[in-house]
Amino acid sequence: MELKRVVITGLGAVTPLGNNVKDFWVNLVNGVSGAEMITRFNTDKFKTKFACEVKNFNPEDYFDRKEARRLDLFSIYALVATDEAIRDSGLDLDKIDHDRVGVIYGSGIGGFGTFHHELKDYIEGDGTPRFSPFFIPKIIPDITAGHISMKYGFRGPNYATVSACATSTHAIIDAFNLIRLDKANIIIAGGSEAAINEPGVAGFNAMQAISTNNENYKSASRPFDASRDGFVMAEGSGTLILEEFEHAKARGAKIYAELIGGGMTADAYHLTQPHPEGLGAANVMKLAIEDGNVRPEDVDHVNVHGTATPRGDISEALAIVKVFGDHAYKINISATKSMTGHLLGAAGAIEAIATILSTRDDVVPPTINLTTIDPEIDPKLNLTANKAQKRLVRIALSNTFGFGGHNSSVLFKKFTE
Repeated sequence: MELKRVVITGLGAVTPLGNNVKDFWVNLVNGVSGAEMITRFNTDKFKTKFACEVKNFNPEDYFDRKEARRLDLFSIYALVATDEAIRDSGLDLDKIDHDRVGVIYGSGIGGFGTFHHELKDYIEGDGTPRFSPFFIPKIIPDITAGHISMKYGFRGPNYATVSACATSTHAIIDAFNLIRLDKANIIIAGGSEAAINEPGVAGFNAMQAISTNNENYKSASRPFDASRDGFVMAEGSGTLILEEFEHAKARGAKIYAELIGGGMTADAYHLTQPHPEGLGAANVMKLAIEDGNVRPEDVDHVNVHGTATPRGDISEALAIVKVFGDHAYKINISATKSMTGHLLGAAGAIEAIATILSTRDDVVPPTINLTTIDPEIDPKLNLTANKAQKRLVRIALSNTFGFGGHNSSVLFKKFTE
């Protein structure tokens, strides 16, 4: 069976750097930090007092009050990003076969905010279980895929992926494979997260996973830097429209890039720590490159997972050298979490969007806040330090890795017929 080609025809984003793709991309290329002091709750007793929140966002600008109250924030972000992506794609919803349009949309945590507030109200009340009838539908991670399908009437494959920080890259890979196998013409894929709340921050603090650099919060997300002390929590959503090439061509669609490969592996090593030698990370990049039927030396840019955790950055850097050999020093490596923070289950979708736009514009966003490279990281690697770099980006790889040892990589190619 000859596999179908898959292209990207629409993008949508709600991020700490902007609530649409245009603003997000401009701020990313210009090295803007999305970190601010937390506004969602009183942080006086918390070790970490900052995060990369979505800014200037009012759900009632997009939904009436009654509808907004029936949705957790993670679903609201997803629906807003998806609306942008569908408009961007130019899809005529009256002319497409809705049975051949699917939705694969993930979240690492789901409706954490709803869960926290409902439980808090119960504990602080008189013991009567006055839970909202929307409590369960608001918190389950799959509900966003359902909301998107119901809003637009898409009746194709419909489910969620949940693999911690690899969640939305897995959604993209599943969508890619279903279209390649001719199970759908179009799939809306992505991820959303809204976990900047008391238990979210306290939980990651207890794991010593997030930065506590409250005095220098703007520069606290420091991938590859010797002084890094953990990731910076973030929230938001990213949506991609994946479409079979001939279907997109027939309707005269704008095409951003072609998705040519995907890889999925497990570290099988530790709950939260990556394999120290980058074994799973190296294997997943190799699989994505092989799936794309290209050579390692064909890759121009890698958007790394790059969370700014002490071991994670070292492991990924080792994996890149293993996979690419001497070519590793010719690649532009970018850790965009230095600006966006870590969007957890939405990270893969947002970073895929950044990688796609790199192939479109031939520019690699910077890794900001990089002053002193960790001595355990190869100093010859081009980490695109502190300033975006113009270069031809024909093929680019995006990595996302999750707690539990979940690894995923997607490979994009500059579009040519």
